[in-house]
Amino acid sequence: MALIETQDLAKVYHLGETDVHALAGVSVAIDDGEFVAVMGPSGSGKSTFMNVVGCLDVPTSGAYRFAGEDVAGLSADALAGLRNRSIGFVFQQFNLLPRTSAAANVELPLLYGGVPAHERRERALAKLAQVGLAERAGHHPAQLSGGQQQRVAIARALVNDPKLILADEPTGALDSATSLEVMALLQELNRSGITIVVVTHEPDIAAFASRLIAFRDGRIVSDTRNAPADAAAALARRRAEAAGVPA
Repeated sequence: MALIETQDLAKVYHLGETDVHALAGVSVAIDDGEFVAVMGPSGSGKSTFMNVVGCLDVPTSGAYRFAGEDVAGLSADALAGLRNRSIGFVFQQFNLLPRTSAAANVELPLLYGGVPAHERRERALAKLAQVGLAERAGHHPAQLSGGQQQRVAIARALVNDPKLILADEPTGALDSATSLEVMALLQELNRSGITIVVVTHEPDIAAFASRLIAFRDGRIVSDTRNAPADAAAALARRRAEAAGVPA
């Protein structure tokens, strides 16, 4: 079943007397449970596509259905409700509140959703445990490594049990070993049934997805299936090499 369906999706930005066609007739279907990497150079339309799919922006024209629901005609409040209910976001720069604990950062989507305080804390702690950070719940972002901060961000994306996680360059601010940790976690979440869409310009990161969609000039120029690399296995090999253990 398709979770994401777009038909002739277009997004035009009016900059003075110039029209910029960020998306120019994008038609694609992404099934529930897929792991998709969206690739392309800067200005190709991949981030605009993510923003529209994530209900952060609305298309200029065309159709978009999320889990069978017509999204293009929803009001701003309805879009916000859909985002909070069904979509988790992970960004390159983590977007954590600096003076707030890891647990409180994870609670934020629940706070916006009006969830009672005791339930917010219980669910946040459970998601931090799921990403391996139960013991860091009281730490502030400055007390965490980059990889730990990204895992807090992933826990925040998970706290509403979303159908979809959209990750925009989730490893862009991380070293290669930590990037493998993040991709292993995303693969694990995908195996649990969550649809993952990763926007990246890095082929080695895209290699962990089972489908590769490439954008150029606002259009899809290729859409291919992929035999994904195993991020957990790659991380284990890297750690063994670092420890001087023969492969």
